[in-house]
Amino acid sequence: MAINLADLSLPQLEGLKSQLDQEIDFLTSSISQLKVVQAKYVEAKDNLNSLNKNNQGKELLVPLTSSMYVPGTLNDVEHVLVDVGTGYYVEKNVADSKAFFKRKLDFLTKQIEKIQPALQEKHAMKQAVIEVMNVKIQQLQQSKQASSTKA
Repeated sequence: MAINLADLSLPQLEGLKSQLDQEIDFLTSSISQLKVVQAKYVEAKDNLNSLNKNNQGKELLVPLTSSMYVPGTLNDVEHVLVDVGTGYYVEKNVADSKAFFKRKLDFLTKQIEKIQPALQEKHAMKQAVIEVMNVKIQQLQQSKQASSTKA
């Protein structure tokens, strides 16, 4: 069901604009969160490249928390523990891990691509509402000026 924006009152248009603002904020936030997760998967996939025979036995820093590291040695360059969600880790070889991260990245990319058009549509709708609001405000101002000059 299509609504003619010109038929709405100024308060109704303001309410619609407010609703669109909330939807735009939500969609923008969703895309941002997906991109943060996507960046983490890209980083994890890229870090798998450092697991090779040349780096076996090298010293490294192992994160215990986001701000605390302990020294360690890279012993196994063939297997890693992959966080598969909800606190579960699965041991995978490097090739399987890369494939896992690629699937996750593809999924996230598709989700972002689904949200992007909806966000653009909401922006276009908001712009249309603002234009109609501006026209109505100008009409109100003109009618006030016309009535004040008659008095």
